[in-house]
This record gives sequence, structure tokens and C-alpha cells, in this order.
Amino acid sequence: MKNPELLLPAGSLEKMRAAYDFGADAVYAGQPRYSLRARNNEFRLEQLAQGIAEAHARGKKFFVTSNLYAHNDKVRSYLRDLEPVIALGPDALIMADPGLIMQVREKWPHVPIHLSVQANTTNWAAVRFWQSVGVARIILSRELSLKEVEQIRQACPGMELEVFVHGALCMAYSGRCLLSGYFNRRDPNQGTCTNACRWNYATHEADVDPNTGEALAQGARLADFSFASEQERAEKAANEAVHDGAMPSATGQQRHPKADKVYLIEEEGRPGQLMPIMEDEHGTYIMNSKDLRAVELVERLCRIGVDSLKIEGRTKSLYYVARTAQVYRRAIDDAVAGRPFNPALITELEGLANRGYTSGFLERHPIQSYQNYETGHSTSTRSQFVGEVRACADGWAEVETKNRFAVGDLIEIIHPAGNRTCRLAAMKNAEGQSLQVASGSPLRVWIPMDGPADGALIARVFEPQAA
Repeated sequence: MKNPELLLPAGSLEKMRAAYDFGADAVYAGQPRYSLRARNNEFRLEQLAQGIAEAHARGKKFFVTSNLYAHNDKVRSYLRDLEPVIALGPDALIMADPGLIMQVREKWPHVPIHLSVQANTTNWAAVRFWQSVGVARIILSRELSLKEVEQIRQACPGMELEVFVHGALCMAYSGRCLLSGYFNRRDPNQGTCTNACRWNYATHEADVDPNTGEALAQGARLADFSFASEQERAEKAANEAVHDGAMPSATGQQRHPKADKVYLIEEEGRPGQLMPIMEDEHGTYIMNSKDLRAVELVERLCRIGVDSLKIEGRTKSLYYVARTAQVYRRAIDDAVAGRPFNPALITELEGLANRGYTSGFLERHPIQSYQNYETGHSTSTRSQFVGEVRACADGWAEVETKNRFAVGDLIEIIHPAGNRTCRLAAMKNAEGQSLQVASGSPLRVWIPMDGPADGALIARVFEPQAA
């Protein structure tokens, strides 16, 4: 059974260190201007140099993400801007653009290249093609099932394979979405996504112009219908009779009366701006996907022989990085040691803010299980990140608060040496005065602490309400 690499996101040096502390074998961070997190990237050349040096000193790996599809202006400057990054000695570049890959292979043939998920590799023939041009690892498309991953592994035994196991999903092919570019002129494929798929939309039934097919707000003046022929009108009436009565279609399948209607959507922040939206048997694409969680499938992926398990989230919190690293580290170690899956790992991931979880396409489910129709914001139902330990002295820990917590709360101390829970018995401020409540960020408070605590994260555990 393969003991795969655990690969975590690094949105900052602090998150990189947490990833390593809690079990990651490698991290990935974005190259300035050329990764898909251009707006939320704390890494510049100086931070990349420090991160790569620290990783190698710890015996860990550091990959640099350079995975945008370049327009001409960025092709012109790409090799110039990449040269000082290559000089730092990253363990690999994560890339997607074939032209940029060609240029890097020609100039620096010794640098390993990992093919980004943005390249949408979905079959063994594509893997063999990329292997033939010198790519060292393929990050497989998120649209693959476990069976397809296994088939690729068997057909391409000499290629490293990487699979996403946790993090945000997009209702777009491997994240290649145009919504943000359409609404805000911020191109997701150039690193400036505004997450338009997470916005709140209302739907309005629409009329359809019979000549142009354009969706119009009900009550708006339609174009002259007289241009439609008698045959076209008869066909339209017959189709409406089928759909309005939920009659069988030509394929014999029953469809809901509203399945083929056209609707307009109205985004919460843009009242009065109505946009057409349609839904077919595959779902509605301007919609909020659930988050990927495949911790229960780690053992299967190890058995298949996947080389790296990847967690998404360079813009996520320090708590997210630490918790996911710790949980997936334990899942990998259990799988390799032959221990049964521990369901408590699922419970621990429920403590992270999430939009509901799905195993995505790794396991086939009814299509509605991929989408979160109820809310666009993250929620946590088990615990909440409330602080980071900044110092320890005389049995007390100084906590930089992130959210509200109070004396009497059940708290979890999350530490690389192991987690533990306790009832918070006391709290004081910097002057030693007793406190009952830490009202939220940014505060510094002191709480009693037994056991290892340097660098620990603090979570408030939600407890069932008494009946």
C-alpha cells in the first residue's frame, strides 16, 4: 500500500509552519502574478525564499504554484519573473499552460513540473502525453471517480499522481469558471476570482421571445410573434403540452412541468438586474457547491497507489490548515498501518466552517448532493476557532482571540503533540484582572493551561442544549 505525501496549502509563512507542525509532508504557495490566488497571496520573492529554506531545513518539500493560463503580456514577462524563483530551489513548479511548460522545460530541464488540476487531465492517454514531454506529476481532474483514478494508475505506473481530497469545489470544470469575469471583470483564470458562485440569488419566472429565444421579465413586451411559421408555432404548442402536463418526452422519461421553463436570477447585491438562468438534468451551474471531503476514502486512495493527497485552501484560516493537516495525517497513518477508519475524523472536520460536505465525483451520488441550495456562507456545527496561543508562563497561556468565548465553555486545545479538551475555569486580562468573557478579536487574554501549549490553537466546542 502506498504511503502518500500529504500536501497542504500555504497562504502565508505562518500557515506553512502550521501545516508542517500538524503533519504535512509538503506545501504549495503561489508565485506572484502567475498563480490563481493573485489577490490573496502573501508570498513574494522574499517569503518564497524563507519558506523554501525553512521547508528544506525540516526535510519537507515546497512547491511553487504558477498555474494560470497566460495571455500574451504575461508570456512576454514569464521567464524573466520566474528566474529568481527557480534560483531559490523549489521542489517543483505546479503549471497548467502548455506554452509556459514548454518554455520552462527548454530553459530549466532539471526543474520538476507538476501539471495543475486546471489542465483537466481526465484519462490515461493524456497522462502519457504529459509524461512524454517531461512532466513529473499529474494533479488529476476533480471530475474523476475512484474507479477512473485506479484505471489511470494501472495504465501509467511510472507517473506520479495527485488527487484533491478536501476543500472548496466550483460548479465549473476543475474551477475554470467565468462568472467572476462576467460580473466583475475579475478573471478567475488569471487569479482574481470574486467567488460569484457563492452569492445569494433569487429566481423569477421569465417569458421567452419566440423569435430570438431571449429570456424576458414577465410583463415585458415580446418581439413580434408573426415571424414564426405555423409549423414552428404548432411544434412549440406541442412541446408546451408535453412539459406543462409532465407528459413523457420522446425518450420516455417523466419531466417536471417546470423543468424546461426559463428563469431570471437576481443577485442580492444587484437588485433589478435580471439575468437568464436555465436548469437541465445536470443541475444549475450558477450555484454554490458543497465542499469536498474525502477523508473516509483515504484508505482506498492509498490502496490504489496515489502518490499525493492534496488539500485546497490557500485563502483559508490558520485553524483550517492545522485541523485538516492533523486529520488527514491521522487518516493516512491509520490506512498505511492497517487500522480501520476512525469516524471521529469526520466529526473533527465538522468543526471547520463549511458549506456542507460531499465526496464530489470520487463516489457517484445523485446530482443534488453536489450542490448547496440553502446557503452561500460557511457554517460550523461542532466547534469554532476562538484563539491562538502566543505565549506561556507559570501555568497560564496568553491567547490572541479570534471569536467570542467565556469561562465555563468547553474548549479544545489543538496541538501537534495531541489534542485535549477541558472546561475553561478562569480568564484574566494582561493586568491580571479576572474576566468572564473574551468578546472577540482583537484581544489578548490569559487562560490556565496544563500540558504543551506553545503554538496551540483554541476552539470552543458546541454543546447540545439541555431540553
